[in-house]
Amino acid sequence: MSANLDRLGRPLRNLRISVTDRCNLRCAYCMPEEEYTWLPRADILSFEETAQLVEAFTQVGVERVRLTGGEPLMRRDLPVLVRLLAQHGSIRDLALTTNGILLAENARVLKDAGLSRVTVSLDTLQPDRFRALTRREGHEKVLAGVEAAASVGFKNTKIDTVVIRGTNDDELVALIEWGKRFDLEVRFIEYMDVGGATRWSMRDVVTRTEMLATLTEAYGPITPVASDPSAPADRFLLSDGTVFGIIASTTAPFCSACDRSRLTADGHWFKCLYATKGTDLRTPLRSGASVEDLAHTIAGGWRLRDDRGAEKRLEALNRTALADSVALRSNPHLEMHTRGG
Repeated sequence: MSANLDRLGRPLRNLRISVTDRCNLRCAYCMPEEEYTWLPRADILSFEETAQLVEAFTQVGVERVRLTGGEPLMRRDLPVLVRLLAQHGSIRDLALTTNGILLAENARVLKDAGLSRVTVSLDTLQPDRFRALTRREGHEKVLAGVEAAASVGFKNTKIDTVVIRGTNDDELVALIEWGKRFDLEVRFIEYMDVGGATRWSMRDVVTRTEMLATLTEAYGPITPVASDPSAPADRFLLSDGTVFGIIASTTAPFCSACDRSRLTADGHWFKCLYATKGTDLRTPLRSGASVEDLAHTIAGGWRLRDDRGAEKRLEALNRTALADSVALRSNPHLEMHTRGG
């Protein structure tokens, strides 16, 4: 089946798969509570079921797959899934986003299983700030995980940093300088109002314009780098050749070129990060639907897609968090740690 276009002419090329809704951190901007309504274990897709759904998605045009969570490395035997997907000839890029806590002990086996790339979430270089942001220990494990990824041969590793005013917005230069040591591309992310960001406020958002002003003051002229328009990050070049990115989904959404969707660990498909409803693919899969049947369902759903959630949020008056804690407890699929970032 050839690639399909949605109502805004966007193809489906990228799939983000949450392999678990569990996480070993409690980041203030993502999981501000200690306890959550977890997905029933019986509903979590097996690796074989996930691979079947990925096969259906590739028939519709998906060629880039990213494994996420929660924290994906909390899923036992994750390299088994990596190996299954790495053998798929239609997948050009198989990546993983992790908080890095368990990366050092898994980097080699992930590389050997066929993982293409790693992105590590790291919001601060200061252990005390890490503890305050995540309410957990482990900062040194994240740094060790980044080093391990480099030592086993991962290339094009990226660091994702959510920038929050008054929290870590004074570390932009320090993070870029640290990234240079390991040939990492640092990507700064505007604080977003999705999922568990129940305490989100526009006052806490450091905009792309502000970040560029800070970095220009430190480094001098900064040059934009031409890149894939469907990519979430705008990329920029410093005078010494260093490249960094900014993901400005809060103030400058890229909905018009978005080619990605998300699959939860229990098989619900969300066509937009801001969507409040998804499509249940687990039930037909477990009822015996063929890969071709599932591909037909996915293709039909994508052709009806007209989502532009971030743009609509930008248009909203008196903008607040997308969901409050009451709504999240009653519908865990709204959580970022459930549907994947």
